[in-house]
Formats: sequence, C-alpha cells, structure tokens
Amino acid sequence: MKVIDYGLSFVNGSDPGNALRLWVESRCLLIDERDGTEASYIQCAACKSENTFGEKDLFIEDNYDFIPIFGPRDELVLRRKAYLNVEYRTTYPANRLWGVKSHDYVSPPVAVELTTNAQIRAATHANVPMVGQTEIRNEDTGLRAVIEYPIKSMNIHDGRDIYQVDTGPVLFPDLADRDHKFVETVKLAYVAFNVSHFADFVCEVPTPIIEDGKKICRVFHYSQRHSVAAANRIYCLGELPGA
Repeated sequence: MKVIDYGLSFVNGSDPGNALRLWVESRCLLIDERDGTEASYIQCAACKSENTFGEKDLFIEDNYDFIPIFGPRDELVLRRKAYLNVEYRTTYPANRLWGVKSHDYVSPPVAVELTTNAQIRAATHANVPMVGQTEIRNEDTGLRAVIEYPIKSMNIHDGRDIYQVDTGPVLFPDLADRDHKFVETVKLAYVAFNVSHFADFVCEVPTPIIEDGKKICRVFHYSQRHSVAAANRIYCLGELPGA
C-alpha cells in the first residue's frame, strides 16, 4: 500500500446542504487471502456534535465525540458520550451520509522506508513527517490487514540506538471474525512498537470505573490490550536526512 501524506489528504462529501471536508487520520486495507479481494477503510478525525450552520449555540448540549469511518459498502459513525451510550456505534450504507464522497489523497513526492534505528532517529531529529504501516495476519481465517497512520508521537534514545512509536487512534480489525462485517468488529486503538516484528495495541472498549472497590459506572476507554505478531514499516515523507 503506497503511503499518503496525511497532512494533505481528505474525504469530501457532495451533499449541497453540507459539503463537508474530513481529515484522514488512518487507513486500513483488509485483504482476504482466500479469494484475493481487498477493501480499504478510512478513519477520519474526530469532531464534536454540533448545530451545523446555527445562529447560536453551535455545540449541542449533550455533547459527544463524532468519529466517522468510511468503507466501500458500509459507513460507521462512533458517537462517544461521557457515559456508556448504547447508540455509540451506528452503521449506514455507503454514501448515505453527506452524499457520494471523494477520497482525495495526496501521495508525497518522495517516501523513503527507514530500515534502521539510526535512520528513524535521524528522521525524528530532522522533524521530517513520518508514516507507519503495521501489517497483521490471521492464519486460521486467511485475513490480513495493513494499518497505516501518521506517526504523531515518537520516542528515541540516541545513546541506546532505540525508538518507540506510540500513536493513534487507528483502526484495529478483528481478523479472527469472518462472520461479521468489518464495521461491526473494528475498534479504535493506539499502536506502539519499537521493533519490526510485533506491535501492541490498546483498544477502546466499555471499561468499568471502580471506586472504593465498587463499580460505579462504565465508560468507553482505551483499556483492552493486544500484543500481536506484525510487520512494522516506517516511512519518511521527503529525502532521508544525511542520505
């Protein structure tokens, strides 16, 4: 999957009543190795629930985070409130919301894969934009996914020649599930890795709040952890510093 420049890539709607533009925050390419088909899913950046084009009170009172995910056949909207709301996930047929959408991606003129820790550290020091790809696979189901995202947070230690990516949110698919649609099983997650062969994810799920040993409520929170075999790749958007 050819990397894109996330700072310049958007999903644009065609509804004349609200021709919105949404910033692309991550992508997930789902590959079915049994039949050779592929499908791309786009997660856009969060906004807040709003009274669009209102004359006043532009944020609605019972406010929530609004995160859309677009696929070739289905669209998913996540509406996260302060409490565990049952309508958190809503699925729509493709292009039901905001009309037929154009996926306007910009490919960088140069994208260089960083294959050593020293290269990753050099790109970090040079403030070069970086994009990550994490490829995961389930041998039992024959499903594979390439998760791609801008690297917003990077840790490096020059003396030890190490790095660690910690960034998100990204789309984390359940590759063990062939019985349900992608939009029914995918979760928002953050990804972390410091080597090329595995990645850790922490997913947003219903999470109990415990006070004095008692569960007082549940909220959506990033609390479910997964450690998976993966192929991690890091690209810098531009010439590698010092190359």
